[in-house]
Amino acid sequence: MVFKRLLGSLGVGGPAVDTVLDPGPVTPGGPLGGQVHLRGGDSDFTIEHITLELVARVEAEHGEGESEGTVVFDRHVVGGGFRLGAGEQRTVPFSVPLPWETPVTELYGQGLGVVLGVRTELGVAGARDKGDLDPLAVRPLPAQEAVLEALGQLGFGFRSADLELGRIGGTAQRLPFYQEIELSPGPRYAHQVNELEVTFLAGPGGLDVVLEADKRGGFLSAGHDALSLFSVGHHDAGYAGHTDWTALVDGWIRELLDRRAAHGHGDHHAGHHDGHHGGHHGHHGYDEHDGHRSGPGMGTAIAAGAAGLAVGVVGGMVAAEVVDEVGDFFEGDDEGDDEGWED
Repeated sequence: MVFKRLLGSLGVGGPAVDTVLDPGPVTPGGPLGGQVHLRGGDSDFTIEHITLELVARVEAEHGEGESEGTVVFDRHVVGGGFRLGAGEQRTVPFSVPLPWETPVTELYGQGLGVVLGVRTELGVAGARDKGDLDPLAVRPLPAQEAVLEALGQLGFGFRSADLELGRIGGTAQRLPFYQEIELSPGPRYAHQVNELEVTFLAGPGGLDVVLEADKRGGFLSAGHDALSLFSVGHHDAGYAGHTDWTALVDGWIRELLDRRAAHGHGDHHAGHHDGHHGGHHGHHGYDEHDGHRSGPGMGTAIAAGAAGLAVGVVGGMVAAEVVDEVGDFFEGDDEGDDEGWED
């Protein structure tokens, strides 16, 4: 067992911690399990608390530019209130629920370039230390996967994914950021739209799907953005469901692209947008004439195949800059430094 960090606040000879997550990706709203392994230092210490923090690498728009920072989006105390003897080894198992809006980091086993982590904090003798940071892999919920598969069947291809600081107005969004999955249009839509962005806002009762299309301009008209929100239930993606997802999503996109009248404007700086919840398979949308909601995030994560997103089509390579960024995130934050913002 390699313990990744001694408690820096207590100097050499303090306790060491190593958190090991259960193997395999987790799902939004599902359990995150694992074990926290402790090893005592040169003397006895009282472990006041063991806290797990879920952290994300998030982008924020500032006028014409962007910055990146670390956001803590959930915390769980999983142990504490005991004495750890000198040299003693102890294991604390845990199982905690993930927020429903936890971003998706992979699709069909391919990474999307989104960086999430689980950071372990120990409280010892009135001090606390962020001692261990482990990458967190999250796969889509069945309804999320069904929507993405339908988009792939319609010819859309993956471009990139990122996390944006801010909120989408008119929704029940709970986290201080949202995920954007950017797609290139299929042939049947290429004459109408430059790109499509998908945001999932999941909850216990179902899934809100926010679609934003960067429309192409006509001969006498400039291009502009259109945004709509649609809702589906988790049960719609079950084995007993009879939803024709390709037809459903195709209808969403056609309705989105047919909408011409502007009903509201988003706040691009803060990432806020007007909109309203729909019911089951419900929808609401509006056009945005003031530009695109956000630019590219962490670079192109995956070179998608010609078939788009569906049936193993995400195959490709993770771009070098994404690999570097993921490595920098976990190496840098493993030292306990908080770069950027804390929620």
